[in-house]
Amino acid sequence: MTPKKTTNPVLIVSIVIVAIFVAFGAIFPDLLGAAANFIFSALTDKFGWFYLITVFLMVIFAIFIAVSPMGKLKLGKPDDKPEFSNFQWFTMLFGGSMGIGLVFYSVAEPLMDFASPPAAEPETAAAMYESMQTVFFHWGFHPWVIFAIGGLALGYFSFKKDRPFLVSSAFEPLIGEERVKGPIGKAIDILAVFATIFGVATSLGLGASQIVGGLSHVYGVKAGTFLTCIIIAIITVCFTLATISGLQKGIQLIADIKIWLSIGFMIFIFVFGGAVFILDLFTNTLGGYLADIVKKSLWMENKSFLSAWTVFYWAWWIAWAPFCGQFCARVSKGRTIREYLLTVSVLPAIFSFIWLGIYGGAAFNMNEISGGKLLEAVNADYTTGLFALLEELPIFVITAPLALILIVFSFLGSANSATYVLSMLTDHGNMDPDKKLRAGWGIAQGAVTIICIVIGGTSVLQILQTTSIVAAFPYMIIMIFMCVSIYKTLAKDAASEGLIKKK
Repeated sequence: MTPKKTTNPVLIVSIVIVAIFVAFGAIFPDLLGAAANFIFSALTDKFGWFYLITVFLMVIFAIFIAVSPMGKLKLGKPDDKPEFSNFQWFTMLFGGSMGIGLVFYSVAEPLMDFASPPAAEPETAAAMYESMQTVFFHWGFHPWVIFAIGGLALGYFSFKKDRPFLVSSAFEPLIGEERVKGPIGKAIDILAVFATIFGVATSLGLGASQIVGGLSHVYGVKAGTFLTCIIIAIITVCFTLATISGLQKGIQLIADIKIWLSIGFMIFIFVFGGAVFILDLFTNTLGGYLADIVKKSLWMENKSFLSAWTVFYWAWWIAWAPFCGQFCARVSKGRTIREYLLTVSVLPAIFSFIWLGIYGGAAFNMNEISGGKLLEAVNADYTTGLFALLEELPIFVITAPLALILIVFSFLGSANSATYVLSMLTDHGNMDPDKKLRAGWGIAQGAVTIICIVIGGTSVLQILQTTSIVAAFPYMIIMIFMCVSIYKTLAKDAASEGLIKKK
């Protein structure tokens, strides 16, 4: 049920925040960069523990809800049936897991952790094993639990309670309907927009940087901030036009090509990158990750590593929770909460393990065979990691341009979906938001990403990490209260439906 459209403070305030950021960054890039780095240091030094404990408790919360009688409740009305078959549902969840970040970090992160591991001696066998376990930890169950909880809040209150598809709707049990419609509810939705746009800007910035790195590595094109900004601008125009034109067949075609290219690359790299080596490393390190998952979730001995990697990832996933949660919820209507939580948390994580196991294993194998060439390339420019790996494998003349296409299509898919979600969040939860609004948010995403690139300069990764961590901090607090609200509602509904005894 969509409320009557009157004054829209969520849209107005969100636009003002983005406009101030873009204008201030364009006029005073050094000052904004310094302020961002100061906030980054303060948050990671003083509140790194808060990110770790919060995400760990989210995992415990998701498991508890899934295995309890509350898990039998449906993401929808009692008579609602799943809109998609199991196969279609699984395919969409797998497709949703193949974002630009997974393509960007699949080679770069294992080798970067190998050179600077959390605890092991750098560039040793122990560092290699620890590196892969850490990569599995960063991309495994934890992020998808965060997305699943975000989607549970959006989907349950929308599909079950007929509330607008807004984050604030999930807080009605805590603050009441009137406050949800008032300043507190608007503030919650503004924070969701704030987290989403800067979380997505991180992904777009990484994607553009990898495209530039690939063009430089493969074709000798001179890399630089200007070229990165031009690529962002061009792709912004493309995904904005696609979003407002309603070319769903074209968007679906891009998604299909992305999936098949991804599968093709996984098979190719597995076969030619050292299948036995990959399988040995995958088996060993996946076991180590699973055995130490609790310890890793709360480990804080190396704060510099945590700030650069784990805290950044946890913040990035939290910033993506409104976006990915919306996607998970939309394709899961009619499923039981147990089925939803377990499937969304596990299946995409399994795909990520396989993807990273293949790419990371091949990277270590080819690095050893080549005498350290891959590590040298990543140390020189981490955006070229994927292309450095492909260069060591057959038919580089074919795989290099195909890799660029995969990156561009991953870029387009994520940006197009994010534009739609931002429009929905600022259009009273309307699932078919205004096209002008979609165009505006498309342009805004491109502008914010360009400002981040300009501010970051040669330290692009650092400024992107900074924006994610800063944007995610207030939304992380929102998610804590969201869990309380979800539990309160599910316990009440489970009691009313006879799933648990009333007190």
